[in-house]
Amino acid sequence: MDSEKITLREYESNDAKTIVTWLKDEYAFRQWCADRYGNFPITADDMNVLYEKGGVMPFTFCCGNEIARHFIIRYPSAKRDEVRLGFVIVDDKKRGQGFGKKMIQLALKYAAENLRAKKVSLGVFENNPGALKCYKSCGFKEVSESAYTCFGERWKSIEMEISLE
Repeated sequence: MDSEKITLREYESNDAKTIVTWLKDEYAFRQWCADRYGNFPITADDMNVLYEKGGVMPFTFCCGNEIARHFIIRYPSAKRDEVRLGFVIVDDKKRGQGFGKKMIQLALKYAAENLRAKKVSLGVFENNPGALKCYKSCGFKEVSESAYTCFGERWKSIEMEISLE
């Protein structure tokens, strides 16, 4: 990772063609988006249509010239002092190389410096231990739990946040 240039940039509609290929099965798809999309699989057009509706700021994390990760930032309420991370996804070929932590750190820096956010929140399913570990290693703390029913199972969603003050 150190030898490659790491960048965080605004999402480009052409990125969707790559990102949707990372959603290999419906289980991983639901871990990524919960119920925010109706049907699996989604197409690049589906992703772009959702983002074109507004209300989210999508970003792409690159290693050299390759897209490695993706996420969105949105405001969860009319108050502009908190932002929320969502749709965090990684190319499976880039797992275990420290990219997740680096991307979250860059997202936090962006939220503090560009959006003047005082807090960042997110939700992660308990059945996604790699993501949970990554968020904790970046300083996020668990604040509450809720549950979703998915595939006839009860999935615990852990609400996490970090203060940027």
